[in-house]
Amino acid sequence: MNSQERPPDYKNASLPVERRVADLLSRMTLEEKVAQLTCLWGSRPQVNPQTDFSTDRGDFSPAKAAEVMKHGIGQIARQRERKDPRKGAEFANAVQKWLRENTRLGIPAILHDEILHGHMAKGSTSFPQPIALATTWDPEFITKVFTAGALETRARGSHQVLGPNLDLARDARWGRTEETYGEDPYLTSRMGVAIVKALQGAGPGVDDSHVIATAKHFTAHGQPESGTNIGPINVSERALRESFLPSFKAAVVEGGIMSVMPSYNEIDGIPSHANKWLLQKVLREEWGFTGHVVSDYYAIPQMMDLHRIAPDKATTAKLALEAGVDAETPDPDSFPTLLQLVKEGKVSEATINQAVARNLRAKFLLGLFENPYVDVERAVRVTNSAEHRALAAEAARRSITLLKNENNLLPLNLASLKSIAVIGPNAAQVHLGGYSDEPGRGVSVLQGIKDKVGDKVKVSYAEGCKITKEGGNWFADTSRLSDPAEDQKLIAEAVNVARSADVALLVLGGNEDTNKEAWADNHLGDRDSLDLVGQQNELVKAVKATGKPVIVMLINSGPLSINYIAENVPAILEGFYLGQETGVGVADVLFGDYNPAGKLTISFPRSVGQLPLYYNRKPTARRGYLFANKEPLFPFGFGLSYTTFAYSNVKVSPAKIGPGDRATVSVTVTNTGKRAGDEIVQLYIRDLVSSMTRPIMELKDFRRIPLAPGESKTVEFVITPDKLSFLDLNMKDVVEPGWFDVMVGTSSVKYETVKLEVVAK
Repeated sequence: MNSQERPPDYKNASLPVERRVADLLSRMTLEEKVAQLTCLWGSRPQVNPQTDFSTDRGDFSPAKAAEVMKHGIGQIARQRERKDPRKGAEFANAVQKWLRENTRLGIPAILHDEILHGHMAKGSTSFPQPIALATTWDPEFITKVFTAGALETRARGSHQVLGPNLDLARDARWGRTEETYGEDPYLTSRMGVAIVKALQGAGPGVDDSHVIATAKHFTAHGQPESGTNIGPINVSERALRESFLPSFKAAVVEGGIMSVMPSYNEIDGIPSHANKWLLQKVLREEWGFTGHVVSDYYAIPQMMDLHRIAPDKATTAKLALEAGVDAETPDPDSFPTLLQLVKEGKVSEATINQAVARNLRAKFLLGLFENPYVDVERAVRVTNSAEHRALAAEAARRSITLLKNENNLLPLNLASLKSIAVIGPNAAQVHLGGYSDEPGRGVSVLQGIKDKVGDKVKVSYAEGCKITKEGGNWFADTSRLSDPAEDQKLIAEAVNVARSADVALLVLGGNEDTNKEAWADNHLGDRDSLDLVGQQNELVKAVKATGKPVIVMLINSGPLSINYIAENVPAILEGFYLGQETGVGVADVLFGDYNPAGKLTISFPRSVGQLPLYYNRKPTARRGYLFANKEPLFPFGFGLSYTTFAYSNVKVSPAKIGPGDRATVSVTVTNTGKRAGDEIVQLYIRDLVSSMTRPIMELKDFRRIPLAPGESKTVEFVITPDKLSFLDLNMKDVVEPGWFDVMVGTSSVKYETVKLEVVAK
């Protein structure tokens, strides 16, 4: 009797996870196993279809659940179609309750979501885009942002997020540049590890305030051929290992990431979703990854439709599964054919079992078998809470980079200013960028300034011109340029507004129509030019002709070739996309309540003809062009402040080490101005003579430090062997004897240099 009443091992929370997985797997039918490898999005069990945006789609449908989840389900995609936190949490609970009570084994589902810059769902807090957050060079602060995002996601009933994006942005034409942390592998690695730990928590399990993170897009997605999304990447194994893989390796080895998503692109003729070398040899065997691999949306059937390496969906399913893909998202497309493939002996059930076990392991580590439900009231309480709104405002402040400030035009003096003209197509609207939903709150630059100055300063507004007719719609398939004749009228109005003001702020750049993810032939988002779209330069020229001081605030998705502005406008601020509190951050920086400290993590080209332009180039990479300046408009690591900093006493000790030894680099940094400010101290290294060609410089460490006026601090960096090593002819890590330049400074073009010698032992 006692034996009969004892629950099965998989329901016993006191047993090791691996034993619970094995027990559950042994009880499953083949149909139940294949169901665990699939996901629902368009056919989710809800009253109205996912594509129906005219109604509240929060209601769970038991009848549809019986149709689409009769054998259970592995995952359910995206809570963003839920109307609000309450509806989302209620839907999630209904799904889990039905699975627990109406399927044979009661296996819960993983609900997954996007978290590029906060939970992508109605009402959730929208933080700055990653390319903006990266300018903080502050992993500790990034931890706070993604801890908040994880909480809002889990509270609503989701368990896994498709992020962080660990791609390197090596071609600014690419519409997904905004999703990255820039062009450098070291900085991206540091940000990535911080984000993974913030999302997943302390481990080894994932508690009810955290989620499973998914590293994407594995790999080399950010330098596609022609700069167009999902284009082939034609690089060597050496380039992969030294540039594109380090951020993913750090997420696995240091961050303990629990999920990985392959990229859409091909490498050396092999699509990543069929790349056994990438997903098995490198990811699992070399790095020791034990989590589950999820496909990118529709990437598996694309091996038939786009890559043309398979004649049918059954073949794509076999290729992906045997390469190491454990789950198909977002809908059951190719993987349902696995049922017949096993029956025909074309795919082994052992291979199915391996993938199913990885997915089940994630569910056990999430604690879903013990409690798959969420507290609806908690979801409402934590979503876009006052604390998270304050954090989003701080993120907006920290994500602004001062690119130019002639004659200290900035910050504006509120005491002496009588009127300000706020002009431009991005002044009165909040632009969040891609993978955003409606946060329920948004402060434009215009509103932020009005809130800041109150009745002390007259604020006048003019649109000035338009960028696109749609005004910025990331989901729209069309992107139409504005009408030049209409723009000329708007420019004339803006000139009149500027003439009556003491100073003009032009809020320019791009919007969600001018750069975005190009996910289909009829939904383009990449560019063949980085110039300002439309009549924006003409607007700048017209306002500047009034003789009034001009400030440009850029809101955009990535680097722009703003040559005229850089040469002719005295003050320039770059914000990229600053999130829901855009106006709060801009106003605080504009009027000096916050001293900007951002530093660019991606080089700004003068034209697309310079691309690729990443700073850590090889010695032969940039001979130059006829009739053109070969240097970037604004370099990697660059950013000004309302104060000034001086570097002195750069030392390395000892100055001579063995290949396995360490050295310490120290530098004294002094705030030589009259304002408190943060400085981002950057350490670069160059191997002067090596058996393989090496970059002219590589970022190897950085530190963000606050300094009061006149204050000095000594910053120390430890040079470990991994900071000096590279892959030799046999693709083995080696530190070769010889001389190294150690560069410490404020950017990749302004630094002090000391020599370090490595001697053979």
